[in-house]
Amino acid sequence: MKRQKLNWSILMFALFGLLLTSCQDEDATIVTPTSQEIDLKSTETETELDNVSDESSALIEEAYLTEEFPETKSISENRYLPDCVVITKVITQNSKEVTIDFGDGCELRNGNMVSGKILLEYNRDREAASKMISFEFDEFVFNEKNVEGNGSILRERSNANGNPQSTRTGTITVTWPDGSSANKNGTKIREWIEGYGTGAWGDNVFLITGNWMFMKKNGTILSAKIIDPLRRELACKFLVSGTVELAKNENNAVLDYGDGECDSSAIVNINGGPDREIDLSAIR
Repeated sequence: MKRQKLNWSILMFALFGLLLTSCQDEDATIVTPTSQEIDLKSTETETELDNVSDESSALIEEAYLTEEFPETKSISENRYLPDCVVITKVITQNSKEVTIDFGDGCELRNGNMVSGKILLEYNRDREAASKMISFEFDEFVFNEKNVEGNGSILRERSNANGNPQSTRTGTITVTWPDGSSANKNGTKIREWIEGYGTGAWGDNVFLITGNWMFMKKNGTILSAKIIDPLRRELACKFLVSGTVELAKNENNAVLDYGDGECDSSAIVNINGGPDREIDLSAIR
């Protein structure tokens, strides 16, 4: 009897060990593929990076035009840059250094809040058909998010469509108040399709194309490309249309900014699943 009892105990212990191992293996199969997917939070973070990137491009464009072609920006209320912005310059024989200073806080015409500085440097040749502008963020804050990075903008007076165009290449890192951060590195082409030369900022419209790499602080890396050109109307706080595709391995997410209406709504579709609406003004 004693020997039979011993064998039964050993058998039960072995079965328990087998069951525990099976559960651990099952958990592992669940965790591994999930780590390769694209989650909703990543798409929301991408929309914020897009907004920071596109708004800063608009500020650089406006500061450059204000500095180089002041005759087109003579009336203060017609400028996109509000009165709280201070522009200073240092001129050398061949180049110009421009500082766009938003001070401790400055509200833009469309309601976005910024502070800190953006530094520019470019060649002084005003008549050149194209010009390379170097830029760098200096303690720049956009809607309570810290912004770092630098790059260059190739500004062309006229592209194949006869419109001004800016090709921006560089990196931008955004850090939120909770310490989370994300980075994007790549190229965006920004074509000025409406409003150029009118002297008023409210009718300015841009179409944006490009591609980049997107990385979150936790190590998540995604590739991104614009499928349908993003439409930016300067009078609106958000992008109004266009689609961006995020991809990671075999997974993808499509971010749709709408049909042209100025609102804070965007639609996300992950891996062909159901559409999900996000409120761009409510993120974080």
